[in-house]
Amino acid sequence: MSRFSHLTAPAPSRARRAAALCLLAAMGLSACAMGGARTADTRLPPAYDAPRGQAALATEDLDKWWLLFNDPQLNALEDEAFRLSPDARTAAARLLEAQATRASQTAQTFPQTELQGNANHKNTQNLDAGSNNLIPVGGTTISETLNFNVSWEIDLFGRLAIARKVANADLAATRFNVEGSRAALAANVADGYFQVRGLAIQLADARETVRIQTQLQEIAARKAQLGLGAASDADRVAGDLAQAKSNAESLEAELHANQRTLLVLVGRGIDPVSAVTPTTVAGDVPATPDSIPGDLLQRRPDIREAEARVRSAAGRDKIAHRALFPTFTFQPSAGLSHLVSPGVTFIPPATLQPAQQTTNTSFWAYGVGVSQPVLDVPRLLADMKTQDARTEQAVIAYEKTVQTAFGEAENALVRLSADQRRVALLKDGEARAHRAYDAARTRYAQGLDDLQTALGAEQSWRSTRSALTAEQVQALRRAVQTYKALGGGWAYAARAGGAP
Repeated sequence: MSRFSHLTAPAPSRARRAAALCLLAAMGLSACAMGGARTADTRLPPAYDAPRGQAALATEDLDKWWLLFNDPQLNALEDEAFRLSPDARTAAARLLEAQATRASQTAQTFPQTELQGNANHKNTQNLDAGSNNLIPVGGTTISETLNFNVSWEIDLFGRLAIARKVANADLAATRFNVEGSRAALAANVADGYFQVRGLAIQLADARETVRIQTQLQEIAARKAQLGLGAASDADRVAGDLAQAKSNAESLEAELHANQRTLLVLVGRGIDPVSAVTPTTVAGDVPATPDSIPGDLLQRRPDIREAEARVRSAAGRDKIAHRALFPTFTFQPSAGLSHLVSPGVTFIPPATLQPAQQTTNTSFWAYGVGVSQPVLDVPRLLADMKTQDARTEQAVIAYEKTVQTAFGEAENALVRLSADQRRVALLKDGEARAHRAYDAARTRYAQGLDDLQTALGAEQSWRSTRSALTAEQVQALRRAVQTYKALGGGWAYAARAGGAP
């Protein structure tokens, strides 16, 4: 016996030394590479290389930039879109899903337990009547147990705390993505509305052209009857009139289609198209906002989303590196047991009689478990490199998002400024061309000019007016793009925090 003890006693000591060596090796590997993300390069110029804006907008103004257009119908459409649009409702559902996912992921980092219960009722009958066992065979056995086992990982190396931060970062990324969807929805509604307004203006101009061409045809026909003009003049005007009517029909159909598209976008797809009746006046573009590039880092939801995804990837990277550390688990447990089984009872002086025996017990215990990766260390090292690469991709995506946002904002400001200058030039040109046309038409009606002169003056005016209308609508749409590029369209003031 002493020899057996002598041979086996050193074994636990060797096992402890091996475990300690594995632990030290793992900690050494983890200490060499703790993981994380490099700092992204988000430097931006101090100012845009574009004409400076004229208006210093407050945060609330940029949050709801569509109010700056002073159009009640546009404001109503935006409010309806945020309430009724399928895109807005889908985004809200995605946010609820992300919040529930975050709650589930966070709960997994806290102690885990399950309550286990078991109840068993067993009835046994003795088929051998001649049995001479001292202990009775047969009867009812009832067994009831209740166990409460807890598993609590001791977060010595911060893995669980990092996992909670990752869950928060994932939720923040989803929330900023939802805010980006809201901003895009606001911009799409305004853009669609101004498209409808532009078509309505073009249709009104086309109908006015039909009216003017009808008058010219009547004048040409009357002059031909009186011998004051050629019959071919009336035929030529009739051809132009037919073309004007055709253009009006095309614009009317296009306006109807765009009205329907806009109603579908705001969630009122089955309403009559007459529910959207924009004014036939283009209107002025609000003053260009005065902004600096650094504001984009806080105002743009896509930049905030990319930043949150970097935090999430960096946290996962740290978790992957800490996977080489051992895991310590505290395992307390408690339980209750109730047992009723057939038995015997002793009645002095020497009598045994069958009787049901009842036993009630309770217990508690605790222990500590240790898990240390050994043979799967190569796999964990490969996982670390994989996550390192994913984290670097997230950082690069963040840098690209910042640069893209800066480019979009600067380009929008440059183009909007150019549109505003073009509108001013075309307004002056349209006013002059209109005066020239009025004079030419009056002279033609009085027989002082021929039809060619009148038609030329009208064509010049119509061309200038069409260019002005198109440019005014383009400037309105460009203003929408500018506000969106600067990070407008979501409640930045109320929801600017990175952590939910």
